[in-house]
Amino acid sequence: MLLIIGPGVVVRAQVLGGKSAFAFLDLPASPQITALGNVNVSQHNSDITLSLLNPALLRPEMTSQLAASYAAYFADVKYGHAMGGYYASKLQTTFAAGIQYLNYGSMPQTDAAGTIQGSFTARDLNAQVSASRQYLERWHYGVTLHFVSSRYGAYAASGLLADVGLAYQDSIHGLQIGLVARNMGGQLKSYVPGEGEPLPFDLQLGISKQLAHVPLQLSATLHHLYQFDVRYADPAEDSAATGHAVDKLMRHAVFAVQWNIGKYLELTGAYNYLRRQELALTDAKGASGLSFGAALVTRKIQLRYARSYYQRSAAFNHLGINIALNTFTK
Repeated sequence: MLLIIGPGVVVRAQVLGGKSAFAFLDLPASPQITALGNVNVSQHNSDITLSLLNPALLRPEMTSQLAASYAAYFADVKYGHAMGGYYASKLQTTFAAGIQYLNYGSMPQTDAAGTIQGSFTARDLNAQVSASRQYLERWHYGVTLHFVSSRYGAYAASGLLADVGLAYQDSIHGLQIGLVARNMGGQLKSYVPGEGEPLPFDLQLGISKQLAHVPLQLSATLHHLYQFDVRYADPAEDSAATGHAVDKLMRHAVFAVQWNIGKYLELTGAYNYLRRQELALTDAKGASGLSFGAALVTRKIQLRYARSYYQRSAAFNHLGINIALNTFTK
């Protein structure tokens, strides 16, 4: 699927399974996103980083909020993210800007025979700018522009991408619905000249419900709506096996719950079915696909922690802080 958005820029619909450039864009950029299973386009609260999942979740009350996070990922990969928001009252528009950086460290460089010839470094960079506005009483819409850059030794690539989101919020009934198209755009420079790579496009739809008499918010999100079968095509398995329709459908789903305990404590849990089915060990699934988070939330500051399980013995931790700068000034 191809769309033209401007001179020399082609939008490509992409595939799963590590077959796209800039796949790091699918990594959770903040603890809140990690705790929610990495996919949620409808849940709204005071954390500005949720707008990274859907720019329509960026709201005026997030003005002057500064968020920063750090994660120690697998294989000693380190990455961090920082962003801030501002509401322009004259334009009736909320803006946000941020940057994400991944450092893969130094790795040995070898020839085809495996002889070490030196070392090289690798890194990824994502700089984004977002804008969101309200339409009528219950609708919000937003867009995020990304400039992405990757360099792996002698190979480098860059691109310009966009997320477009829509959100509906019925505060009276505690209902929120979100729709977002992520990572639409094209490469400005490919790793190999003249050979463009696909991008990690995704189309997501989600719903969140705040329960009336219990401080729980439930969410269900569907990702990769444009492609029904998102299973990994394992060459070691029988190619004639079609699988069950229910299993194929469930691989699109991520479920989450958030519990507000008292005035300041927030607990989050999520279940990513696709992650569990494709990454869990057959005989020892453990907590694969599950993620958890805890946050201390006050008017001035938010301290957040999340832990996400990919396999029984493979999990990573995510730390973050949000500061409402306008609460420290007159």
